[in-house]
Amino acid sequence: MTTAPHQDATTTLAELRRLVEEFVSARDWHHFHTPKNLAMALAIEAAELMEHFQWLTPEQSRQVAEDPTRRDAVAEELADVLCYGIAMANELGIDIAAAVFAKMRKNAAKYPTEKYRGYFGPDDPALPAKA
Repeated sequence: MTTAPHQDATTTLAELRRLVEEFVSARDWHHFHTPKNLAMALAIEAAELMEHFQWLTPEQSRQVAEDPTRRDAVAEELADVLCYGIAMANELGIDIAAAVFAKMRKNAAKYPTEKYRGYFGPDDPALPAKA
């Protein structure tokens, strides 16, 4: 079985950062890539991603994975979101891996498994009341 040249299992985050940086630099876009503009672009692309799921039931939204055309369209929007996120990290000198690990540690403390397993968060009406 052959694999595609670029897959999550074999592509590093550093390679993706370099790819985005080379793309931006080759076009001399750094002066456009202010944190404000990147945050706005990221939000716009996230809205375009959400558009693919607007009005779908939760079950229908999972079925998008079964339709190659729809899945590819979602993948393209997700790539836009990730590229702008990477561009923001590049612009601000944020270590993405360190930020994600720090955020997950913070989330683990805020939402301990023993309390929130199976519940979406503190506003879940099914969450048992504190004793």
